[in-house]
Parts: sequence; C-alpha cells; structure tokens
Amino acid sequence: MSSTAPLDQVRAINAMAAFNRWCGIEVERAEPGKVEISMPWRPEAGQYSGFLHAGLVGALIDTACGFAAVTVVGRVLASHYAVNCLRPAVGERFVARARVVKSGKSQVFTACELYAQSAGEEKLVATGETLLSVVQAGPEA
Repeated sequence: MSSTAPLDQVRAINAMAAFNRWCGIEVERAEPGKVEISMPWRPEAGQYSGFLHAGLVGALIDTACGFAAVTVVGRVLASHYAVNCLRPAVGERFVARARVVKSGKSQVFTACELYAQSAGEEKLVATGETLLSVVQAGPEA
C-alpha cells in the first residue's frame, strides 16, 4: 500500500478510472477504512422513470467499498457485492459512504450507504456490502 495520505491515494486511483470520470465521481473524504464519494445527477444516468439507474446505484456502492478497502490493504478486486434499493434514487447529488467491516490477509468485507441529496435534505436510498479479494502485487506491479 502507498505511503501517501488516504485521500490523495484514493483520488489518484479515481482519476485513472475512465468510468468514474464519465460518471463525475469525486472522492470527498478518505481515511483508513472509510471513504465518501459523490456523483452529481445527470439525465443520462437515469432510467425510464427519471431515477438514478440501479446499475449506477450498484456502481457507486461498489466503488466506495473498493476505495474504503484500498485504504487498508491496497489493491482489491470485487468478489461479490449486494445492493438493497430502499427507495427511488432521486436527487441533485448522490453520496456513498463506505467502511471496512473486517479486513483479512486475502479478503475484505465492507458496507455502504447511498444517499440522495436535494435542497439541503439527504435521504437514504440504498445500502450494500461487498466482499473484496486482496490483489497480491506481482512482478508487473
């Protein structure tokens, strides 16, 4: 794992991900085991009823959880993730707050809450959890 501050480390990883740049994902906070990311509403991110597409709900949860794990163990790869959509994701901005629940040598368990923000209000729209595999550095790393 890098010796840089977690926020700088996670922002550098985020900047390398073309999908994250397309979504407009920004890393707001990062500390060991915790990350907060955000994404502004964009009409092209919506589904037929004008809600944030469930695929992007999952992507925000997966991304935030992966970033939280990175701050503890370094490179990871999602092995499994689950999303619970609690209400339609409608807002001006979406904020995912993830944390490491349990970290081991080969696996990391994380949890996340996704909020929709509008007009100064914040509503919980989804929760999720991930199981991530630690990627061991090889000769190419």
